[in-house]
Parts: sequence; structure tokens; C-alpha cells
Amino acid sequence: MDTKQAVNTHIRWMIRRDMPAVLGIENKSFEFAWTEEDFIRCLRQRNCIGMVAEVDDQVVGFMIYELHKNRLHVLNFSVHPDARRRGVGHAMLSKLLGKLSHERRNRIMLEVRETNLEAQLFFKSVGFKAISVLRDFYEDTVEDAYLMQYRYQASVEELAQPHNRITRMAG
Repeated sequence: MDTKQAVNTHIRWMIRRDMPAVLGIENKSFEFAWTEEDFIRCLRQRNCIGMVAEVDDQVVGFMIYELHKNRLHVLNFSVHPDARRRGVGHAMLSKLLGKLSHERRNRIMLEVRETNLEAQLFFKSVGFKAISVLRDFYEDTVEDAYLMQYRYQASVEELAQPHNRITRMAG
């Protein structure tokens, strides 16, 4: 995996046996990494989803997010350093963006450390905007976070559709 070309990425639900690979990526990616207990505690919550990105049957990325009534909240998102800049992060985000609609969940929120310029630039490149600074956000440092948001843009056709539940069920 040394040439930086796009790879064919498969996104699927995270399962228990993915944990060693996920922890390996987490530890290579973050100075203040989540522990296995952090992952398990989060994933046991009803609204928390874990997904992994695979290339050639190897886990090379993951994302953990929460489902809320009108938004998705990304809690953790990482790609193995050797697999970066090959479309893996974009493939994972495409999966998330596909879950948005103008009727229900219409935005994705996430926090990025002020020192994580690479992540800030990546999320900005796919349409996220920094909407506020969260002072002293992290428990492990005095670092601030940027709250970033992606807003769903409905198509003209979608906006023209009647949008009450009954019409949807009848159609």
C-alpha cells in the first residue's frame, strides 16, 4: 500500500472481531486515543453505530456516530495512515451523507481538535463548515475543538414532493 492511488473500499457494520484493527488505527492516528472500553461503552448505546472501511479484506478505517432525531453526530473517524489520501475517508463519508434527507436527519455534526489541521481540511473539502469553537472541549488537554457541520441540500425535485407521512406511505 505505498502508491497513493484510489482504492476500492467496502463499508460495513463494525463487528467484535474488528476491534484489534480498529484499536490499531486509533492508536496510530491519535495522541489521546480511545480505549477498547471507550469503544464498547459507546457502541452499547442504542443510537450509536460503528462502521469499518475495508480494502482487500483489511480494515483500513472506521467511524463511530450517533443517530439523533434530526442529525448524525460523528464521535470518532479515522483512516489508517498508510491508506490515507486514497478515497477511504470519502467512501465512509459518502455512506453517512446517504443517510441524510431534507425531511429527517438533515445535517452531520462533529468536533475536531484545533491542532488537527489534516482533519479540518479533509472535512472542509467535502462541504463541512466550522460553526463554532468549543473552548477547553477535551478532558485530556486544554485544547479547543471546532464544531463542524455539514448541511444536507435538498434537490429541486425533492423539495417539490409532498412531504407529509401519509402521502409518502400512499406513494
